[in-house]
Formats: sequence, C-alpha cells, structure tokens
Amino acid sequence: MRVTKTKRKIIELLKEEYWDAKAQLDFSNPYELLVATILSAQTTDIQVNKVTKDLFLVGNTPEKMILMTVEELENKIKSIGLYKNKTKNLLSMSKILIDEFNSMVPETLEELITLPGVGRKTANVVISNAFNKPAIAVDTHVFRVSNRLGLADANNVLATEKQLMQVIERADWSMLHHCLIYHGRRVCKARNPLCSSCSFTDKCKYYKKLPKKI
Repeated sequence: MRVTKTKRKIIELLKEEYWDAKAQLDFSNPYELLVATILSAQTTDIQVNKVTKDLFLVGNTPEKMILMTVEELENKIKSIGLYKNKTKNLLSMSKILIDEFNSMVPETLEELITLPGVGRKTANVVISNAFNKPAIAVDTHVFRVSNRLGLADANNVLATEKQLMQVIERADWSMLHHCLIYHGRRVCKARNPLCSSCSFTDKCKYYKKLPKKI
C-alpha cells in the first residue's frame, strides 16, 4: 500500500494528539496481560480491570489459575460477556502453558495463537505490551478508524493489519495502535462519531461522504 503525504500527516497528527496513549488493561506480568486480553473480548477494559483486580489475587499464574474449578472461575468473571467460554479458554490455556511452555507465555505470534482463546489481536497485544516488541493489534476501534481515515482500505482485520504495517514505521506500530484506539473511543465512535470535535475531518474518507448541511 502506497504511503502518501496525507497518510504521513495523519500518522504524525495522531502521535501528537495522543502522545500519552498506552494500554488500558492492568497487569504486572505477561500472563496477567494474556488473561486480561482474553477477557476483554466484547467487554470494556474498565470492566475487565474490575474483574482482574480480584482474580489476580488468586490466579495470576497458570499454576494458580488451574487450581480453581470451572464454577469458581465463572463466579469470578461472570460480570463480563461470554464468561462461560472465557472460563473454559483460560483453564485450557493455563494447562497448555504449564505442559508445553514451562509456564511461560510465549513471545511469538505463531506460538501464541495456538493457545485457546488467543487470536491475532490478542497475540499482538501481548507481544507489544508485555514484551515491548513492535506489533499492531487490530481491534474494532483500530479497524474502524484506520479505514475511515484512509490509512487502510480493507474489509477485514487481517488485511487492515497488513496494510497498516506497510504504512506505519515499524518503530511506531505499537504507539499508533494505541493512538487509533484512543481516537476511536473518544471521537471516532462507531455510531454518531464526534466529527465536530475531530482534528482529521479534512482528511477523513468517512466525513467526506457525509451529507453536508446547507
């Protein structure tokens, strides 16, 4: 995908506007981040942090996690969406980490996505935030904002990820991931985006297609 002056300008403006962008999930080790990210699917980071504050007191390692029964773990995370399936994935994932990875969270995407409940987005979040390696995790915010602004032109998350990797400098992958999330949460919302408060309307494909008031 061609890197145009407009795309470079959007990237620089995002970095300036959201210079303090960072991960919103609370964690103190790679395993905690992996668990929190699995839990975050279709749930807000705020709600996940409320749940993990208690959960990590008794389950912040694979060994501690598998000591819990299905019922016990479900009770700890039942305030978030898809909790039954997430309980199953967390227990299976923890057992695999113990049996196949010496209880250590793997650092490569190829290994991470073999774990239950872990797709490319979750793997890239862990790679970026737990291991400080460049990665772009495409969630709903990153997908929406990057395609609206024209940084990507894709109809699925994988194509969006690959296009963003071409457009954004490798050293900025992780930061831009957070910048796009911040902009999506605060301004470029899925429904009723706050275009009047947006710094990118003159470059935004979505805004340019909106009917203009006379």
